[in-house]
Amino acid sequence: MASGRLGAAALAADTTTTVYTVPADTVATVNIGVVNRGADAAATVQVAITPGAAAPAAADWIEGPVTLPPGGVLERSGVVCGPGERVHVRADTDACVVRVHGFEEGL
Repeated sequence: MASGRLGAAALAADTTTTVYTVPADTVATVNIGVVNRGADAAATVQVAITPGAAAPAAADWIEGPVTLPPGGVLERSGVVCGPGERVHVRADTDACVVRVHGFEEGL
C-alpha cells in the first residue's frame, strides 16, 4: 500500500482536475493541500470527493469556494476515502498547485 505523496497537479484555470483515485479494495486517509503560487491575484478554490468517475455533484464538494490570497494555502486533513473514491480540485486561475498525501490500507 502506498504512503506519502498519492497525487499532485498544477491546476488549469476553471477546470476540475482529478488528483487522486483510491484503488479498489483499499481505504485511504488523505490530506489535501492547495497553494496559490500567484504573486498578485487571489484564487478561488474548491475541493470535492466523488464516489466514482462521475463529475462532482453539488453534494460532493467538501470545501469552497474558498478565496486564497497570493501565497495562500488551503489544507484539509484527515479525510477518509473509500474504494474508488476520487479527490477533485478546481481553481479559477492556473496559479494553483495541489498535493494529496497520506496513506492507503487494504481491506
